[in-house]
Amino acid sequence: MLRLTDLRFSIAGRPLLEGASATIPTGHKVGLVGRNGTGKTTLFKLIYGELALESGQIDVPKGARIGGVSQEVPGSDVSLLDTVLAADTERAALLKQSETEQDPDKIAEIQTRLTDIDAWSAEARASSILRGLGFEPDQQALPCSSFSGGWRMRVALAGVLFAQPDLLLLDEPTNYLDLEGALWLESYLARYPHTVIIISHDRGLLNRAVGSILHLEDRKLTYYTVPYDKFAEQRAAKLAQAEALNARNAARVAHLQSFVDRFRYKASKAVQAQSRLKMIDRIKLISTPQEAALKAFSFPTPEELSPPIVALDHAATGYDGTPVLRRMTLRIDQDDRIALLGKNGEGKSTLSKMLSDRLDVMEGQKTAASKLRIGYFAQHQVDELVVEDTPLDHIRRLRPDHLPGRLRAMLAGFGLGADQAETPVGQLSGGQKARLSLCLATLDAPHLLILDEPTNHLDIESREALVEALNAYTGAVVLVSHDMHLLSLVADRLWLVKDGGVSPYDGDLESYRKLLLSNDKPASAEKKKAPRPSRERILELRAEVRKCEARIEKLEEMRETLAARLGTPEMYEDDQIHKMEQYQKKYAEVMEAMDRAEALWVTAQDKLDKAEHAR
Repeated sequence: MLRLTDLRFSIAGRPLLEGASATIPTGHKVGLVGRNGTGKTTLFKLIYGELALESGQIDVPKGARIGGVSQEVPGSDVSLLDTVLAADTERAALLKQSETEQDPDKIAEIQTRLTDIDAWSAEARASSILRGLGFEPDQQALPCSSFSGGWRMRVALAGVLFAQPDLLLLDEPTNYLDLEGALWLESYLARYPHTVIIISHDRGLLNRAVGSILHLEDRKLTYYTVPYDKFAEQRAAKLAQAEALNARNAARVAHLQSFVDRFRYKASKAVQAQSRLKMIDRIKLISTPQEAALKAFSFPTPEELSPPIVALDHAATGYDGTPVLRRMTLRIDQDDRIALLGKNGEGKSTLSKMLSDRLDVMEGQKTAASKLRIGYFAQHQVDELVVEDTPLDHIRRLRPDHLPGRLRAMLAGFGLGADQAETPVGQLSGGQKARLSLCLATLDAPHLLILDEPTNHLDIESREALVEALNAYTGAVVLVSHDMHLLSLVADRLWLVKDGGVSPYDGDLESYRKLLLSNDKPASAEKKKAPRPSRERILELRAEVRKCEARIEKLEEMRETLAARLGTPEMYEDDQIHKMEQYQKKYAEVMEAMDRAEALWVTAQDKLDKAEHAR
């Protein structure tokens, strides 16, 4: 059980927590929500012990391990699989200790603990987690240095999931996952055997993966034992009740104040007036902190073009002369809302770049309306903003002939007020940077708007505002997103990018989610030939078999030594009974350790046999 008691903490004199308390039962899955800037990440750092409380207390169960994804995995030469296996430091330490330990009691303890933490299935579990986060088996043998920062963040996430800490703290983990990875994570967290607290603005995850909501608002914590949608309903009801009571109290204060104003200076009414002033002082209006006002996105309106605005006829596109997508025959009309589905690496971003004219058509034909304007937003563009410049500087470069007032109005249409307009981009929040990038992408009133993960760093209210803006927009929209809620409310057509092609997906998003989470693999996937094990992998497996054999030999020597001692007649004399019992206990422990060691050898030998057969 995690107890947070009367927490107080400030940053630069600004209080983030004041008397905040909550109790989270062991094993609960909790979504930590609240507006951007309220202190959710700071609360995680306080639980980690990275920051010191001003007052209050955080009680974590004794011996509980706390884990989270604080930074990406460095670009080392260690393989992805070994990097994830190393994340379970206890298992790694026990295996190393088992190679040199001589004491049969300690050996038995080590083997028992290895069994308790399911060490023998570690490689299969680590591989399964990596597969769920988008790494194919052949990629898992590659060094971490082969992957970009975003992919290494996935490896870091895989490591902490594999280590299975007793308290798992995750801060926006889906920001670097695609839809398939996000859905897999939802399913995994729902089955996670320990306590989870997750900061997220993904309504789908907050409804399906967690059962409780911890709300941080007005420097206080409130615990709701329901998923997000139910929490939103309960909170709305509480706010409505509080506002109604406030309205009644405000009317009563106004009535009392009018009496005071009329009779304060009349001697005959002075006592009554003073009495009413005291009554006014006793009437306390309930604090009803509201969510930040819904900051709408104001997309400019493009003129209407004749359909189709884009058409592909057996088109192919790719990189360096090598096609990634082929035989695409598709069309886009100006009123289309299209979501691109497909696993990472299948070509969703490639298709987006081709539609936005960032990649050429290699084969076939692509036709577009003559006056077509295209807006393109990708997450990397947020990172490419000039951190020293202000939003006003960015938009002024694109519209140098516009007056400052008009430029400010454009920024205000994307929730960037007067203060943010002149703040260096490096000091803006992730959500504010995303709003600026969306503003720049839609500046020309595009007829086709292509959005690749637009909701990263946007809070729930901003995501709802984006949904409204996209539904009201009069241009076509092509979406790539891990946010199922956004896709379900905006997209009316689904395209599946798979096996080098693009085709309409006949089902809905829910059927696609079930397909991804299904344990039944498609027949084509079953027929795919597994990659041949590398020579290095074969050598690793042979070394593991030799370690197992050496461990068994050591235990056999201990068993023979103990059996010899137990076989001596003097051991059964009256004054040796106590020693005999000790040897019998050790003998039983060695036999138990032998059983586990032999099981480990069988598993290792089986893996080696399969690997050698595959070569």
